[in-house]
Amino acid sequence: MNEKPLRDFRVLLSPTPRGARLARLLATEQLRSWGLPLDPARLIVAELANNAATHGRVRGRNFQLRLRAPGGTLRIEVTDTRGDRLPRLRAARTTAEAGRGLSLVAALADHWGVIQGPSPRKTVWVELTFSAPTSPAPGTSVPGGPGAPHEPPTEEKAPSQTPPLPPAAAVHSAE
Repeated sequence: MNEKPLRDFRVLLSPTPRGARLARLLATEQLRSWGLPLDPARLIVAELANNAATHGRVRGRNFQLRLRAPGGTLRIEVTDTRGDRLPRLRAARTTAEAGRGLSLVAALADHWGVIQGPSPRKTVWVELTFSAPTSPAPGTSVPGGPGAPHEPPTEEKAPSQTPPLPPAAAVHSAE
């Protein structure tokens, strides 16, 4: 019987610029170890982690990055403790220096959305589909990851409130 290994990674990070950078670096290495394409996943992780560190920051509370890869889908989840501040797509002015991150996520993702709770949390999730991964041989590195580059869908997407995969049962300490 040939069972696929469970591909589930999660880590708590400080809601700081350093924590956001670490989220991107850890996600990149995890994707490499799974033999999955790095882009656009690491760009999405960078944006969601930066949003959690900037807009979802609560002093003394961490944010969580979770990556799951069941079948041909990569699910990225970033959970922070500002459930009262939901992300929303908005048109950035052409002269604005910020405000385009979630539009970038929506353009790169196959599906995305927000799950509220348990209070005071929210989880922003993104799903990317990919071809079947190839496992690297033991002791070898996979520079850049295998497979063709991700082709984002061309249709306009709004966030979903019901995720295609069931939400992860996150373990949180009582606060």
